[in-house]
Amino acid sequence: MNQGLQPTRRDRFLPVELLGISAGLAVFVGLIVLVATREFVLAGVGLGVTFIVTVVLLALFALAFKPTEAEVEDIHEQDAEARAKAQARAEGDDRPRGH
Repeated sequence: MNQGLQPTRRDRFLPVELLGISAGLAVFVGLIVLVATREFVLAGVGLGVTFIVTVVLLALFALAFKPTEAEVEDIHEQDAEARAKAQARAEGDDRPRGH
């Protein structure tokens, strides 16, 4: 595996960004429901449902993006390593390495 391939700051903070957007939308819906109905329970339910639905949808949209060249290269490297290990096991050479 290529140790030089480190995730960028944007890649590391993507989950936080998705949770922040979801929380913002959920608070907005919760406040609208609270102002319209004056019921805290209903506003809480609206907030919770909106948060969960938004997290799921944003995660699905994030998965829909095409991988970059570096990601594709990493996938191919991992596949090659897995094939080499499987071939070594098939040949009966499953001794631990380096011992």
